[in-house]
Amino acid sequence: MAAPSLTHIGSGGEASMVDVGDKEETVRIAVAEGYVRMRPETLDLILKGNAKKGDVIATARLAGIMAAKQTANLIPLCHPLMLSKVSVDITADETLPGLRVETMAKLTGRTGVEMEALTAASVTCLTIYDMAKAADREMEIGGIRLVQKSGGRSGDYVRDERQG
Repeated sequence: MAAPSLTHIGSGGEASMVDVGDKEETVRIAVAEGYVRMRPETLDLILKGNAKKGDVIATARLAGIMAAKQTANLIPLCHPLMLSKVSVDITADETLPGLRVETMAKLTGRTGVEMEALTAASVTCLTIYDMAKAADREMEIGGIRLVQKSGGRSGDYVRDERQG
């Protein structure tokens, strides 16, 4: 098996967009996650719908979906993709305390959607922070990571939870 290489680096070390023209079209799905840790009072405020800027969860969900669709405009070497589905799930976790975010991006195409799922998770968390920062500037965003992906030449990937 060949050693892993960086696909976006050309032979001379320059940044390079990967040519996906000869790749087979397959259904590709990626799932990412993240969280926003906050004071219990802040979580309560959000869940009761009393945040100063409005409905935090609905706004963050829309922001995550919109972000996934804009990934190629934000990350220089990402291909513009015709996503067929993006979902953003936000759940309260009293033990954190805070909100957990899980995103999914899907398409039928020649390149993966990991960056779209990760962008959606990141922007969802950032939007939660923005919407609630008036109540809690010490919120912490963390855990942004790929959970799983399927489709494409490299096959399926599922995060091994034993590795964190």
